[in-house]
Amino acid sequence: MNVKDLVSKMTLQEKASLLSGCDFWHTTAVERLGLSEFMMCDGPNGLRKQEGETDHLGLNSSISTVCYPTASAVASSFDVDLAWKLGQTLGRECQRENVAMLLGPGLNMKRSPVCGRNFEYYSEDPYLAGKIAAAYVNGIQSEGVAACPKHFAANNQEYRRMSGNSTVDERTLHEIYLTAFEIMVKESHPKSIMCAYNQLNGTYLSENKYMLTDVLRDKWGFDGFVVTDWGAGKGPKEGVEAGLDLVMPGPRDDHEKAIIKAVESGELAEEKVDRAVTNILNTLNWTLENKKDYGPSTDETRALDYAFAKELAQESAVLLKNENKALPLKDGNKILFVGEFAKAPRYQGSGSSHINSAYVSNAVDSARAAGKEISFALGYDSRNKDLKNSYILLEEAVEAAREADIIVIFAGLPGSYESEGFDRKDINLPPEQDKLIDELSHQGKKTVVVMHNGAPVAMPWIESVDAVLDMQLAGDAVGDATVSLLWGDVVPSGKLAESYPFKLTDNPSFLNFPGDGGNPVYAEGIYIGYRYYEKKRRPGLFPFGHGLSYTEFEYSDIKVSKDSITDKDNVDVSVEIWNIGRYLAKEVVQLYVSPGSSKVSRPYKELKGFTKVELSPGEKKVVTFTLDSRAFAYYETKIHDFYVPSGDYSIMIGSSVNDIRQTAEVHVESTSELPITFDQFTAIEDILDTKKGQAILGPVLQQMNDGMGESEDDDALGEGGAEMFEKMILEMPIINLASFGILSTDEVNGILEKLNG
Repeated sequence: MNVKDLVSKMTLQEKASLLSGCDFWHTTAVERLGLSEFMMCDGPNGLRKQEGETDHLGLNSSISTVCYPTASAVASSFDVDLAWKLGQTLGRECQRENVAMLLGPGLNMKRSPVCGRNFEYYSEDPYLAGKIAAAYVNGIQSEGVAACPKHFAANNQEYRRMSGNSTVDERTLHEIYLTAFEIMVKESHPKSIMCAYNQLNGTYLSENKYMLTDVLRDKWGFDGFVVTDWGAGKGPKEGVEAGLDLVMPGPRDDHEKAIIKAVESGELAEEKVDRAVTNILNTLNWTLENKKDYGPSTDETRALDYAFAKELAQESAVLLKNENKALPLKDGNKILFVGEFAKAPRYQGSGSSHINSAYVSNAVDSARAAGKEISFALGYDSRNKDLKNSYILLEEAVEAAREADIIVIFAGLPGSYESEGFDRKDINLPPEQDKLIDELSHQGKKTVVVMHNGAPVAMPWIESVDAVLDMQLAGDAVGDATVSLLWGDVVPSGKLAESYPFKLTDNPSFLNFPGDGGNPVYAEGIYIGYRYYEKKRRPGLFPFGHGLSYTEFEYSDIKVSKDSITDKDNVDVSVEIWNIGRYLAKEVVQLYVSPGSSKVSRPYKELKGFTKVELSPGEKKVVTFTLDSRAFAYYETKIHDFYVPSGDYSIMIGSSVNDIRQTAEVHVESTSELPITFDQFTAIEDILDTKKGQAILGPVLQQMNDGMGESEDDDALGEGGAEMFEKMILEMPIINLASFGILSTDEVNGILEKLNG
């Protein structure tokens, strides 16, 4: 297909028709020119293809397929190779089903743990989210299927997500809420991207030129097409002018007519319509050129997909606690499984990502199929909240526990607690579950809790239980994966991709979520998740990056390739990892960068590298990271870009954000200075922070200091007087040198003229 030639042959009406869908899932065809439609579908964690009645909320049925762990779980694997394989697997299924574009992944930051859709997002950390997303997108597109990452951007709550206005300052926007998208765009080149419903700083994303053109295309080099979230289109002319290409769903005759009218009246340049059409057709052409014929899904392909779903679930599970050698379980003990989720697990989220699963394993059946001897008690029923029924189930569980050696409780959030469309009110489990865990953990038996949840939950009983295995929302293979982890056939290796606070009020966004009238002000700025908890020195229930193993790893011999670099250089960092335990296992090695003293408020440490390494018992491996200048940078609004200030930086490597095992130092020298205009009210220390200021003002201050000499009145101001005087001089405006008679006003102005010259 010669896209340029095709566009030149189109009528204005044909062009305008292409800028909205023909139905819920398809673009518009142009039969006169032989231009076909193409289909797009939901499904970040599985393919949700609807063949009958269509909707975007998961209300109507879709084809039967395999459901994989949700994004929240995938990120906890800290494994970009598995993320790539998930994308590839879904890409192949799309080819089998003639789906040209998959709507995902979701990259929105986890600003608050109660966002109802957090299970569909990766992390509170933009670096981790960006790296996992880039791998996932590359996997999808390796199969000739377009990916459509979402929701661009600052769409971090469900309450009034279609109309709310997110107020975010420039630094916070770029440093936290756009970085994941930036990494993904630059490293995977998605063929499409979905703009969100909400307003950002007063402008709807579908009409936001700064976001859709200035940042996305001009700054990052995005060359795909922008599609609205379903129903997010606003003004047709305004959208096209801002950089929007496709409005979904359709048909939208009103949109088509408005585009035609705007062009014919001269309000909208036809070249901008051509741009949008070209962007859409380029992706259509790419999918046609990369069409593959895998044939329909078979029992064999489904079995392979299920096996991969199990592997991904195993790699994503996080062992939060393990004391008294509670795990792994050992045959020969009397083991009691308790909880509805042991038989009917919560394995996926609700809404547009909901998958029609062909088969879902559960822990009870999986354990028995594996030859494990277990008993089972229901314990609670999330569909029956009757107090009498809850009491009976609790008493039955307590009675069964008396005969057991080890109690394994399956708990978590029901679908009614977290879903697309609404936010949670708190981070608590259903009260009947908390009561069940509390009662059973005081029976004098080893107690293990298996969690099924898409977001953090409070655990008031944490000190009473021996172990907690967080399966999160683990997909169809949840039961089989859980059993393999509980008995140690596979060693847990997941790490938390978000912080678990003790209570909701600990979260930095608490006072500004969801905002008055659903209009949140991101007043916490860059300090979300662990960035806040680390800076505040406020411990949480479990920190970012936390995850235990059945073995132990020792870190040693950190090395940096250079002790000093400029902001144009890279530096290599290596560390040795040693499995000193008894199990073949994997460890997620995490690298954080911590700036030294800084005049700009910065997080204490930030994730800038990670890798997952497998080690046999006694085996050692050297892991190497390469850091570029971005690892040391913050977003500077004076230059509207990232900037690396000169200084000493700590390179920290460890097993979580709180568990740092090795540290090295590197000095980074900036090759540029920030633009600054000095005036009479510029603080002296700000002038001295620049090389020019040191050269011009430094000698003047030294001469002043030498002229004062020593005085017998040096201690007249009492203890600390000398420090007070130095601070006063450095922090006062330069004009105060004239106010105190140290320099004349003309001399001050002369210095300023040289500084600004």
